[in-house]
Amino acid sequence: MPEICDAHRHLGVMPAFPFYGGPPVRPDTTARATIAELISDLDDEGTERALVLPNYGVPDPDIAFSFNELVVEAAQTDDRIRAALWVSPKPADAQRTTKALALAGETGVRALKLSFLLGGKVSDPECTPQLDRIFDTARQHDLVVHVHTSPGGSSDIDEISKLVETYGDTVAIHLVHFGGGISGHIKLAGGRFFDWIAAGKRVYTDLSWSVGFTPKWLTHEIERRGLGHDRVLFASDQPWGDFAGELAKLREATGDGALTNRVFHDTFEKLYG
Repeated sequence: MPEICDAHRHLGVMPAFPFYGGPPVRPDTTARATIAELISDLDDEGTERALVLPNYGVPDPDIAFSFNELVVEAAQTDDRIRAALWVSPKPADAQRTTKALALAGETGVRALKLSFLLGGKVSDPECTPQLDRIFDTARQHDLVVHVHTSPGGSSDIDEISKLVETYGDTVAIHLVHFGGGISGHIKLAGGRFFDWIAAGKRVYTDLSWSVGFTPKWLTHEIERRGLGHDRVLFASDQPWGDFAGELAKLREATGDGALTNRVFHDTFEKLYG
């Protein structure tokens, strides 16, 4: 088994929030508040490298943005850690995003994290200036744009695909969760992901949160098509995902050959190392 590189995990503890109209809760029970706790987790897991992002989910943009300095500090504390900066496409977040992008040249920063779960939409013309600025900064600093996907709404793969089509020729785009659900998995593994690769798009993905059949189907399609061996990464999404479960799932799907080395180590080094 190669060294394990985790291409997606979070740092920062958020307050409880009344999600979906219920009582205030904190579902991310394994969230870490400090760099020392994060490093201890990496040691316990045997994780050799990790891309660390601000924790988010509570619909208050100040919380996610507030963790940017923490993840940069983490990357500058331990060479195993690389940082992704939280940015936003929303016009209301323009000043916050400006402050975040000012950190793009800091040592250890390798990605910009973009999610539409807290608002905005690729196809909303009001978001275009911010998206252009985010991708221009990524191009200037050779950073990856790390994008959340999930079924329906602003994070659906049909919306997020527009980012790949618009910016994917010149900027590496990491599609988190491989579409995020059955519809996204089928659209991507059924052809779209491979069509992008064949067209020269700089598109990557991970299989965190993926539905049961997906990892084996995707690895089968990679072998059958002879494309995509170097476009899939291991990611735990801690504390929203489960490290041990994601590790077991992807180990089972990739077997013990060259693809395993690429998924767990080589592609991470190429993008984030």
